[in-house]
Amino acid sequence: MEFGATPLFQDVSYVINDKDRIALVGKNGAGKSTMLKIIAGLQQPTSGTVAVSGGSTIGYLPQVMVLSDEHTVREEAEQAFSHIFELQSRIERMNTELSERTDYESEYYQELIELVSNANEQLALIGASNYQAEIEKTLIGLGFTREDFGRDTSEFSGGWRMRIELAKLLLQRPDVLLLDEPTNHLDIESIQWLESFLSTRANAVVLVSHDRAFIDNTTFRTIEIELGK
Repeated sequence: MEFGATPLFQDVSYVINDKDRIALVGKNGAGKSTMLKIIAGLQQPTSGTVAVSGGSTIGYLPQVMVLSDEHTVREEAEQAFSHIFELQSRIERMNTELSERTDYESEYYQELIELVSNANEQLALIGASNYQAEIEKTLIGLGFTREDFGRDTSEFSGGWRMRIELAKLLLQRPDVLLLDEPTNHLDIESIQWLESFLSTRANAVVLVSHDRAFIDNTTFRTIEIELGK
């Protein structure tokens, strides 16, 4: 990665494996945040490639982000489950079509029944009935109260809105979770909850943090960027 003609880092090569817990460390300006953006696909390297195995999902929490203020806290967190709502809408449309058709013996009618059956199985598999409990557990773990769930996100400070974004990211359960200073806006109880979540429920994690205790409690592999290497 180069800025102007100056290389930020070069000849960098490593693999993020399933269930890896990686601390990305280095001095300020070493390129830690840039590295996360490159992995997330938000910034292109000057040369070289980032290879992502087929179907793998990547979730990224930046240090600073622009947040929308059009929803309540619960509604914002529910966006993590948009795939569930899309699937439910598809099932409703297919069920409506089934109820309106009369060609019961046709091949298309049988295919439609099979599609509805498969979609319902998929819905059960991803735990659609349980997502509200997951939302509540995650928001409470990050310091919100039940009374907060119905409040507009615009009522909260930037730090609390970052917690909402973190909640959404954790609820999505990406294959690789990239966290840039996730503890900046968290109190001790929320940090402890996040440590437990990352240790027991997350997939692969790559994080940047100045909190040494947090790094020690959540990661078992360290990649240091120093002098471009």
